[in-house]
Amino acid sequence: MLQMRGLIEIGNIFKLGTKYSEPLKAYYLDEKGKDHPLVMGSYGIGPARIAAAAVEQNNDENGIIWPASIAPFDVMILPLKMNNAEILRVSEDIYQELTRKGLDVFMDDRTERAGVKFKDADLIGIREKNLKEGLVEIKIRRTGEKKLVRADEAVEGIAGIVSSNKAE
Repeated sequence: MLQMRGLIEIGNIFKLGTKYSEPLKAYYLDEKGKDHPLVMGSYGIGPARIAAAAVEQNNDENGIIWPASIAPFDVMILPLKMNNAEILRVSEDIYQELTRKGLDVFMDDRTERAGVKFKDADLIGIREKNLKEGLVEIKIRRTGEKKLVRADEAVEGIAGIVSSNKAE
C-alpha cells in the first residue's frame, strides 16, 4: 500500500496559452513560413514557501533546525557572561578566525541570561567554568551532540563540523 506524506507546494506552473503573446504580437514562423503565436507558460518558485517547507521538515521541540544550504548563519557564538573579559576575548577571537575562514558567523552579544541565549540560538556556548579549564563547548543543533574542545582548537573543530554539514 502506498502511503502519502504531506505535500508541500514550493512552486507552480501555469499554462498561459496565447493570452499574452497574441496582443504582444509574439509570433514564430513554422517550417512553412507561417506565423503562430507563442504558447506561453509561467513558472514560479516562492522563497517564502521554500523556507516554510524547510521549517516544516526540519524542526524539533526547541524550534527550527535549518538545513545547512539555507541556514542564515553557519555558526552562532554565545558568550554567556558579557561582563567577563576573558569570555569576550575568546568569543571575539573565535568569531574573527571563523569569519576569516569564510564562514557566516553570528555572535549573540546581548546581555541576556544564558537560558534566553540558549533558547534563541543553541549552537556554540562559551561557559565560564569550561573556559577556566581552557575549554569551549560546541553543540551541534541538528543532533544535540556536545563536544568540549580546547579553546585553541575550537576554530578548526567548528570549521570541520560546518564543512561536513554542508557536504551532506
